Amino acid sequence: MSTRSAPPGTTTLITTPTFARFSPEPWRLLDEAGAGPLRPCPDAALPGAELRERIAGVDALIVGMDPVTADVIAAADRLKVIAKHGVGVDTIDLAAARAHGIQVVCAPGSNSRAVAEFTFGLILDCARRITASHEQVVRGGWPKLFGPELAGRTLAVIGFGRIGRLLTGYALAFGMRVIAHDPYVDAQDVAAQGARAASLDDCLAEADVVSLHLPADPSAGPLLDGRRLAALKQGAILVNAARGGLVDETALAKLLVDGHIGAAALDAFAGEPLGDSPLRTAPNVLLTSHMAACSQEANRDMGVMVTEDVIRVLAGETPLRPAV
Repeated sequence: MSTRSAPPGTTTLITTPTFARFSPEPWRLLDEAGAGPLRPCPDAALPGAELRERIAGVDALIVGMDPVTADVIAAADRLKVIAKHGVGVDTIDLAAARAHGIQVVCAPGSNSRAVAEFTFGLILDCARRITASHEQVVRGGWPKLFGPELAGRTLAVIGFGRIGRLLTGYALAFGMRVIAHDPYVDAQDVAAQGARAASLDDCLAEADVVSLHLPADPSAGPLLDGRRLAALKQGAILVNAARGGLVDETALAKLLVDGHIGAAALDAFAGEPLGDSPLRTAPNVLLTSHMAACSQEANRDMGVMVTEDVIRVLAGETPLRPAV
């Protein structure tokens, strides 16, 4: 049991509706530390205007996909720590947080296995057209849909961190060849995982399946723009369970319609929830609701990890998992 305590009158605002859904442990930790948790929004991230209104008088903030902008941070008169209930902190203005002396923490590694397993499921679905068959059977059809076996095919893993390495292991177990691109990982490290390091352009040209596992840079535009998408092999499969800004969705939809890209599966989009997107009507596409990280185990682990660091910061200690 933790002996750390928050100062009297401490309030923690929790906006993510999935916080501690599968474990009471994070709630218990907050209660025992006297961190005064406020229950989460029931079904969605808080709009920016509402978050700005509710942030006054709050000492700790635990968020999911809520945009924590400079305006939100400026409205926080007591805020000491922002915790991302997850891994990516691209929805949080880190510079504004630093300027106000606010710590930002997250839960690195907590959902890596969940995302890697989900991603490989998307690859299997795209290759063997499982969901496509289901949809036709539900409508009364009985199709025999053919697709390639994965053994002997080449998977390109773009971003070779925890998730990319786990995915590599799954692919190798299915008999796939794996090439990987990550400018921050040494080629020998890639080789030690059973993959071969390659440039981004070589990965796109060689791969039968391309899977993205890296953060997006909004200032740089999509990593896979129209030109790079067109450089994929005829009939290649594209999977993105990372960040929506990585892919030019309009260009992807066109290449799916043209048949140049054989199939695509996306769990992340430039705008969420997905609005009036050409991907909705594109053929051979599988769209899921940014749920790759939604395993029961990941939910438990990320809740405990961010709660521990929130309590540490509120108690005047250094967090174990700072975002920067």
